[in-house]
Amino acid sequence: MRTLILALGFIVAALPVRAQTIAPAEVKAHVGQTVTVQAAVSDVHTGRAGVTFIDIGGAYPDNDFAAVIFASDRAKFPNTGDLKGKTVAISGQVVLYQNRPEIILKTADQLKAN
Repeated sequence: MRTLILALGFIVAALPVRAQTIAPAEVKAHVGQTVTVQAAVSDVHTGRAGVTFIDIGGAYPDNDFAAVIFASDRAKFPNTGDLKGKTVAISGQVVLYQNRPEIILKTADQLKAN
Protein backbone atom coordinates (compact mmCIF):
# COMPACT_ATOMS: atom_id res chain seq x y z
CA MET A 1 0.00 0.00 0.00
CA ARG A 2 2.80 2.40 0.91
CA THR A 3 4.49 1.77 -2.44
CA LEU A 4 1.25 2.61 -4.24
CA ILE A 5 0.88 5.86 -2.32
CA LEU A 6 4.49 6.82 -3.08
CA ALA A 7 4.01 5.99 -6.76
CA LEU A 8 0.86 8.11 -6.95
CA GLY A 9 2.71 10.96 -5.26
CA PHE A 10 5.42 10.85 -7.92
CA ILE A 11 2.83 10.82 -10.69
CA VAL A 12 1.03 13.84 -9.25
CA ALA A 13 4.35 15.66 -8.77
CA ALA A 14 5.24 15.04 -12.41
CA LEU A 15 2.01 16.51 -13.78
CA PRO A 16 2.37 19.99 -15.30
CA VAL A 17 1.14 22.84 -13.16
CA ARG A 18 -1.69 24.79 -14.76
CA ALA A 19 -1.13 28.51 -14.69
CA GLN A 20 -3.72 30.63 -12.98
CA THR A 21 -5.60 32.91 -15.43
CA ILE A 22 -5.63 36.54 -14.31
CA ALA A 23 -6.65 39.95 -15.63
CA PRO A 24 -3.98 42.33 -16.98
CA ALA A 25 -4.38 44.73 -14.04
CA GLU A 26 -3.55 41.87 -11.61
CA VAL A 27 -0.21 40.88 -13.16
CA LYS A 28 2.01 42.99 -10.89
CA ALA A 29 0.57 41.24 -7.82
CA HIS A 30 1.82 37.90 -9.19
CA VAL A 31 5.56 38.58 -9.60
CA GLY A 32 7.48 35.30 -9.44
CA GLN A 33 4.41 33.23 -10.26
CA THR A 34 3.52 31.48 -13.49
CA VAL A 35 0.21 32.83 -14.80
CA THR A 36 -1.86 33.14 -17.95
CA VAL A 37 -3.21 36.52 -18.97
CA GLN A 38 -6.04 36.56 -21.47
CA ALA A 39 -6.81 39.98 -22.95
CA ALA A 40 -6.76 42.11 -26.08
CA VAL A 41 -3.42 43.34 -27.39
CA SER A 42 -3.16 47.12 -27.16
CA ASP A 43 0.02 47.55 -29.19
CA VAL A 44 2.95 45.64 -30.68
CA HIS A 45 6.28 47.31 -31.35
CA THR A 46 9.90 46.30 -31.88
CA GLY A 47 12.75 48.34 -30.46
CA ARG A 48 16.08 49.13 -32.08
CA ALA A 49 17.74 46.12 -30.46
CA GLY A 50 15.16 43.81 -32.07
CA VAL A 51 13.19 43.22 -28.86
CA THR A 52 9.44 42.94 -29.50
CA PHE A 53 6.97 44.21 -26.92
CA ILE A 54 3.33 43.09 -26.86
CA ASP A 55 1.48 45.62 -24.72
CA ILE A 56 -1.59 44.48 -22.82
CA GLY A 57 -3.97 46.69 -20.88
CA GLY A 58 -2.99 49.90 -22.67
CA ALA A 59 -0.06 51.09 -24.76
CA TYR A 60 3.35 51.79 -23.24
CA PRO A 61 3.94 53.59 -20.90
CA ASP A 62 0.37 53.19 -19.65
CA ASN A 63 0.11 49.42 -20.17
CA ASP A 64 -0.64 46.96 -17.36
CA PHE A 65 2.14 44.67 -18.56
CA ALA A 66 4.11 43.57 -21.61
CA ALA A 67 5.04 40.25 -23.11
CA VAL A 68 8.64 40.51 -24.28
CA ILE A 69 10.29 38.59 -27.12
CA PHE A 70 14.06 38.94 -27.39
CA ALA A 71 15.62 39.12 -30.86
CA SER A 72 17.14 35.64 -30.46
CA ASP A 73 13.63 34.16 -30.10
CA ARG A 74 11.88 36.37 -32.67
CA ALA A 75 11.69 33.67 -35.37
CA LYS A 76 9.52 31.54 -33.05
CA PHE A 77 6.80 34.24 -33.18
CA PRO A 78 6.38 35.17 -36.87
CA ASN A 79 2.97 36.86 -36.73
CA THR A 80 3.22 39.23 -33.78
CA GLY A 81 2.57 42.25 -36.01
CA ASP A 82 -0.94 40.93 -36.67
CA LEU A 83 -1.90 40.73 -32.98
CA LYS A 84 -2.97 44.32 -32.29
CA GLY A 85 -6.64 44.30 -31.23
CA LYS A 86 -6.81 40.49 -31.02
CA THR A 87 -7.42 38.57 -27.83
CA VAL A 88 -4.44 36.47 -26.77
CA ALA A 89 -3.49 34.18 -23.92
CA ILE A 90 0.05 34.78 -22.67
CA SER A 91 1.57 32.33 -20.20
CA GLY A 92 4.77 32.46 -18.22
CA GLN A 93 6.50 33.66 -15.10
CA VAL A 94 5.91 37.28 -14.17
CA VAL A 95 9.11 39.28 -13.68
CA LEU A 96 9.74 42.94 -12.98
CA TYR A 97 11.94 45.10 -15.19
CA GLN A 98 12.33 48.70 -14.04
CA ASN A 99 9.38 48.10 -11.69
CA ARG A 100 7.12 47.10 -14.61
CA PRO A 101 5.67 43.57 -14.90
CA GLU A 102 6.63 41.45 -17.90
CA ILE A 103 6.37 37.90 -19.14
CA ILE A 104 9.35 36.84 -21.25
CA LEU A 105 8.28 34.66 -24.20
CA LYS A 106 10.81 31.97 -25.09
CA THR A 107 8.61 29.31 -26.73
CA ALA A 108 5.71 29.62 -29.16
CA ASP A 109 3.32 27.75 -26.84
CA GLN A 110 3.43 30.69 -24.41
CA LEU A 111 1.41 32.84 -26.84
CA LYS A 112 -1.96 31.75 -28.16
CA ALA A 113 -4.14 34.02 -30.30
CA ASN A 114 -7.87 33.42 -30.00
